[in-house]
Amino acid sequence: MGFPEYGRYDALGLGELVRTGQVSAAELLEEALARTAAVNPKINAVIHLMENRARDAIGAGLPPGPLSGVPFLIKDLMTAYAGEPMRWGSRLFRDFVPEADEELTRRYRAAGLVIFGKTNTPELGVTNVTEPELFGPTRNPWNLERTSSGSSGGSAAAVAARIVPAANANDGGGSIRTPASNCGLVGLKPSRGRNPTGPQSPDVWWGFIGEHAVTRTVRDSAAILDATAGDYPQQLMKLPPPARPFLEETRVAPQRLRIAFSFDPGLAPSLHPENRAALEKTTAMLASLGHELIEVKLPLPPESFIESYASLVSADVAGTLRMAQTLVGRKATSHDVELPTWVLAKMGEAQSAADVAQSLWTMQTFSRQWLGWSAGFDALLTPTVGVPPLPIGAYRLTTLKRRAMRLLTALPAGAILSQRSKVIEAFAPVFEAAPYTMIANVTGQPSISLPLHWTADGLPMGMLFTASTGAEAILFRLAAQLERAMPWHERIAPHAVV
Repeated sequence: MGFPEYGRYDALGLGELVRTGQVSAAELLEEALARTAAVNPKINAVIHLMENRARDAIGAGLPPGPLSGVPFLIKDLMTAYAGEPMRWGSRLFRDFVPEADEELTRRYRAAGLVIFGKTNTPELGVTNVTEPELFGPTRNPWNLERTSSGSSGGSAAAVAARIVPAANANDGGGSIRTPASNCGLVGLKPSRGRNPTGPQSPDVWWGFIGEHAVTRTVRDSAAILDATAGDYPQQLMKLPPPARPFLEETRVAPQRLRIAFSFDPGLAPSLHPENRAALEKTTAMLASLGHELIEVKLPLPPESFIESYASLVSADVAGTLRMAQTLVGRKATSHDVELPTWVLAKMGEAQSAADVAQSLWTMQTFSRQWLGWSAGFDALLTPTVGVPPLPIGAYRLTTLKRRAMRLLTALPAGAILSQRSKVIEAFAPVFEAAPYTMIANVTGQPSISLPLHWTADGLPMGMLFTASTGAEAILFRLAAQLERAMPWHERIAPHAVV
């Protein structure tokens, strides 16, 4: 590569090189493009390049700031960039081109980030492996036979491969945090309302989705959130501004925190041995740093939580396919989407409005109980994922399962609902692989995955810290402290560009 030291710098480090004139934004862009060309054929993280748009932005003059000139990638889902296709990982949206930027995209550009491409995502972001039929699987730079997770799997793989130091991601059930875990990165889902959503797209998934990024360092996550956080006139959910910039919080040692932790398996049937080892190691470190540790049982009713979550997501998928008629000019058919997506849509359509309302109320009741319970401590520690990174194709349907799903979609609405438990059972691996992350999506709390554990065969697994709504400052202080105490910077994925 023309700038071999590039991969040693985080986003703030590269921004400082640009600010002090040691390297130009144009040179960084060329390095990022060269790295994309070198490693992307192996990992399939970047599915659309916008290099001419990036060069034009540099030529027009970038806004000043600590991130100005840093190459950046956005996820091909929700983060619309005017005049560039946004496929949502789906054949249905293959030709969809947004006419305007989303507010988050505007803020990335206002920060001087140089957006030069878009990253792979599963269809509509509905699963936690990035293997869309439209673009094919994204592979994990730590092991090419393993998934980078999803739905921000393309972004996470690109950062782990050191194409970019940070990339856009969004999270409706773990889609920032589980890819961060699988790829050895920092992944924060901010509090609901912290980052802008819309105004072009509706706030899909019932407000569960949080927008942010995956990064290699804690300070980059904080700096990017400083650049993007805050409401605007069309924002539906709003939070008071933080007391001070989040980047400053990473330089402040946390006071003694009351940290709850749990060996419960969450939504999974059992706790993986690697997660037990990771929890034991992390709690020992936290105790040595002076924090108070309290072991707890999670007040989580798996059956009703999974049933209600599946009900709401399937209703949203059905609504998204209806929305397609406005966006792409035709009604969606079973040939436009993958079979599991069509099954979810059919189940969503089969539900009554009362069914969906009841599921929403169940989640609201859960949230109130969970928030009341968790008010007794500063942060909750659990694993991020239920299992180490899965093999590519782990969710691939057998011929028998495909046949059963096709038969199901041909049934009338009442018959589909009678088979609801079987549909949920078919998606059980999704909940088992992400048995903790969905909680904070439902409650709206901020939640961060940190790369604090590696398996015996060298695969990363994250530890998840969740705080009260609006308390990102606590998470950044704690994360920065753990980054110093349990550093991960020297660990480089075997298939990263170095």
